[in-house]
Amino acid sequence: MPDDHENQFRRSSEDRITARQVPDTPQTRAPSYALAFADDAFMARADMRPVRLQLELMKPEILMNEAGVKSTVVLFGGARIPDPVHKDTARTPMLADLTRYYDEARTFARLITERSLADDPCANIIATGGGPGVMEAGNRGAADAGGVSIGLNIVLPHEQAPNMYVTPGLCFNFHYFAIRKMHFLMRASAICVFPGGFGTLDEMFEALTLIQTGRMARVPFLLFGRAFWEGVVNWQALADAGVIAQADLQLFRYVETAEEAIAALDGWGEEGMREEIPGR
Repeated sequence: MPDDHENQFRRSSEDRITARQVPDTPQTRAPSYALAFADDAFMARADMRPVRLQLELMKPEILMNEAGVKSTVVLFGGARIPDPVHKDTARTPMLADLTRYYDEARTFARLITERSLADDPCANIIATGGGPGVMEAGNRGAADAGGVSIGLNIVLPHEQAPNMYVTPGLCFNFHYFAIRKMHFLMRASAICVFPGGFGTLDEMFEALTLIQTGRMARVPFLLFGRAFWEGVVNWQALADAGVIAQADLQLFRYVETAEEAIAALDGWGEEGMREEIPGR
């Protein structure tokens, strides 16, 4: 008897091959004849959106489960912040100054990965958006340590491709921002936000909102670069206005360097799910 009940049925991958070998006739050329799961035009229809949403949720989840990924340390940050070696290509003087955070992200990712490899290689794996800038630095730091890292890329109107340091088998591509954000946070044991633009702000506030409202557990939440973030967001004004609670300002902490970030994780406290960070 077969070990797996699925083996009692012909595999869909086999039928996909067989379906290409039928005679070429008006009937077999008709779009209606194509196998539904192999019909790109059908799958792209507007009324198939619920199925596409489900597929984007399931594919990375299944593959990360198969890879044994238990938890992640998430790095958000600007795609336009280059390696300091190339700071002369930065669009503005301020952006050139922010290139130091490329190095901090790279060092931080290396330190976290070294801890992970020593403690549990399947825990606290670095996860980024998989693109350039701070994202590249995070994946690069994990590679420096000899570990794996995750890249959650997304299709954008302008050219977008994963950076060369993402582990190939853990490199994913998304159409839906919402599902991509779910995968950022589903396994997150810590969230680190570096200077960035709209995308970084979106990801930061999404995560803070989920934590503030209790929709996800409180995890260590670090903002790299106090001067940048206090210049961009007047957090105290939000609390003074009463639109957030004063206690909400304790949901995150500022750090400047990779070493400060490691110390902040080590001292986060039980309410910050300290047990999820390796090297205790």
